[in-house]
Amino acid sequence: MTLHPANALQKAIIQHLRADATLAALLGGAHVYDHAPRRQAPPYITIGDMETTAWDTFTARGHQHRLTLHVWTEHRGRKQAFDILHRLDELLDEAALMLDGGHHLVSLRTTFWTALPHPRGQHTRGLIRLRAITHVV
Repeated sequence: MTLHPANALQKAIIQHLRADATLAALLGGAHVYDHAPRRQAPPYITIGDMETTAWDTFTARGHQHRLTLHVWTEHRGRKQAFDILHRLDELLDEAALMLDGGHHLVSLRTTFWTALPHPRGQHTRGLIRLRAITHVV
């Protein structure tokens, strides 16, 4: 069965992140979600916005994906968020992920990251944006 390319990419990213022991240590477990469980205590990571557009070539049908991962922390300062963002960058920038559902990852690049204080000062949220190109095999 062919998966939508965005679903195949999201699945591969979540599996890749959950398998990393260093990231799990930073998060206190493999806390990487499409949608976090109710009352999940920080720190954890969620998949945010994902935009997929056609990216066909002369020889292959493809897609460009722009997606955002959210890092939710329990601290007011940015250090914890930046530590997690740094590990995400190490794991995902130029990663060679295997995709299911008839898709091949051509490239995956980190394009942006930041840490923002919560308006009420309770915690800090980190954002990391990625750009991926996939082709149908």
